[in-house]
Amino acid sequence: MTTAPPRPIAVYTDTDDTDPSLGIELLEAHGFEVRILGTRDAAEIIAGASDATVLLPGYAEITREIIAALPQLRLISLMSMGFDYVDVDAATEHGVWVTNVPGAATEEVATHALAILLSSVRQLGFYTASAAPGTWNERARLAPPRLSERTLGVVGLGKIGRELIRLAGPLFGRVIGFDPFLPDSAEVRADLERLGVSRASLEAVRAESDVLSLHLPLTTDTERMIDAEFLAGMPAGAVLVNVSRGGLIDAAALADALDRGHLSGAALDVLEQEPPEADHPLVGRDDVVLTPHIAYFSARTEIEYVRIQAQNAVALHETDAPESPVNQPR
Repeated sequence: MTTAPPRPIAVYTDTDDTDPSLGIELLEAHGFEVRILGTRDAAEIIAGASDATVLLPGYAEITREIIAALPQLRLISLMSMGFDYVDVDAATEHGVWVTNVPGAATEEVATHALAILLSSVRQLGFYTASAAPGTWNERARLAPPRLSERTLGVVGLGKIGRELIRLAGPLFGRVIGFDPFLPDSAEVRADLERLGVSRASLEAVRAESDVLSLHLPLTTDTERMIDAEFLAGMPAGAVLVNVSRGGLIDAAALADALDRGHLSGAALDVLEQEPPEADHPLVGRDDVVLTPHIAYFSARTEIEYVRIQAQNAVALHETDAPESPVNQPR
């Protein structure tokens, strides 16, 4: 009598604000044993996933220590586009795939960027608060600009950056963009021309953008790239938008630029620490539109993020390769 091979084990670390039911159903239907640890603690993850083939994090940081302690691990399947909270180098060295969910929330993130951009430029926080009998005729310190007379700058011309340009470009008089990784091919040039965006250097985008929107991954090269020097080079009265990663911005430097009136506002969906401390310099300000890392969220993505995360595990199990890898294990 032959013994059936053991089922591969898939472990969810944390599922704080997500219903993993669809993912669990998909994994179990393809032969996985599924566990939910409900923790971001490294020691608890190591203990609970010691025999795991697949790790499915929510927001838990997956460090070199964790990866090295899980000898059967073959895949870290993420439920986000960003992967800066995983030690991808360590995963690659240990033969472990890392996957993300590319393109699943392009429309949502671009739409959210436009929404908070317009809220900041049109000073909706001030004017919704003043829409009361006693303050009805109050005006903000600065009148909002006419966007058709202003320049939109986009740093990062990937899917989300270009979708924002498609949505927001018609509102602005000019659109410029920077992306060091986007090839200068005939196809790319044609696409940018269709969108009405001109490529420029980072220095030019910084110096000429009345509204500057960030669409970059967080890496050692981009961490805190928006520092005091960068902000000083932006036009007076500019607005900064970030729906990518909070670590792109030096929060204290941005707060200082707002305090001095050099920037008129910021529109942010992300901070370098989430949730922030109560004394965070960008929290509770009238000149900052802040949302809680929710740009990706919709009725569609609530399903798709969970499904794609699980599907990468299924693909690895059945074809020996996941569908959306961000690395190539050794």
